[in-house]
Amino acid sequence: MLAIRLQRTGRKGHAQFRLVVQDSHVSPKSGKVVAQLGSYDPHTKATSLDKEKASFYLEHGAQPSERMVSILQKEGVKLPKWVAPLVKKEGKIRSAEKLRKNQPAKPVEEIAPEVAEAPESAVAEEIAPEAVESAKVEEIAPEAVESAA
Repeated sequence: MLAIRLQRTGRKGHAQFRLVVQDSHVSPKSGKVVAQLGSYDPHTKATSLDKEKASFYLEHGAQPSERMVSILQKEGVKLPKWVAPLVKKEGKIRSAEKLRKNQPAKPVEEIAPEVAEAPESAVAEEIAPEAVESAKVEEIAPEAVESAA
């Protein structure tokens, strides 16, 4: 049985694909190609396709892969009735309760006191240790320079 599928080409990290017709039992990379229908660049979404050849092989029973079905539909190739239409799948969200949009809305009154409650002494305590550390570094630095010379 023949399959219409993508054959990967291009360098590492920058894939490009050939649109090929192959025996379905053969590997897409190394298998013998019956016909080459065109090419597809997923980065630019550029497609070149021989529509006449594609419709010929579809009429004669070649099975397109899922990705090829979408490419053929975008290019305007009429698909036979036996080709399964694409079903858009919705992605699963693992923990929807953690999403911001699903959190209960906090009133503005509750948010404002949290910011206003921070005392100035707490801010001073946070700055004070940094100032002490920088003063220690300044005291040590000139001695290190003299000893290095």
